[in-house]
Amino acid sequence: MSAPTPPFRITTIVGNPRVGSRTRLAADAVAGSLTRLAQDAGREVETHVVELAELMGELFAFPSDAADAAVELAKSSDLLVVASPTYKATYTGLLKAYFDRFGSGALAGVVAIPLMLGGAPIHMLAVDTHLHPLLLEIGASCPTRGLFILESELEQLATVVETWRTANEPILRRLMRP
Repeated sequence: MSAPTPPFRITTIVGNPRVGSRTRLAADAVAGSLTRLAQDAGREVETHVVELAELMGELFAFPSDAADAAVELAKSSDLLVVASPTYKATYTGLLKAYFDRFGSGALAGVVAIPLMLGGAPIHMLAVDTHLHPLLLEIGASCPTRGLFILESELEQLATVVETWRTANEPILRRLMRP
């Protein structure tokens, strides 16, 4: 008899400086879609959310038990959904401060899905030109293109997320095999 397969751990990191933001809404939709996909693959799923706005003061404190726990949670995950609004054509300083706590290669073995929200199509490449390389620098694997969601698309959020997931489903399914 083989050992039971451990749960597939999905952690969402929300880099918006406001708790309960539209960024969180979009990140939850992506994490929910990925959770369903993993469950369809026969995996038990464990989900976590880190709202960096709740850790704002802790991210600049060394040591910080709360910030260190958020780092360890990401490092112990199978899949991260990393979400940020677009600020000055890139991710937030809050998200950068969090990832500054990671050493180079600290996320080796962790898959990351970069997600950004923005108000204008002109910033659509920010997710793949700024957030994606940051995640690679700290060792995460990013097997898909990032997902950029326009604020005007939030009313069709489920459709936008499912369209992205369907386009990336073959690689995502391989990642979730027991």
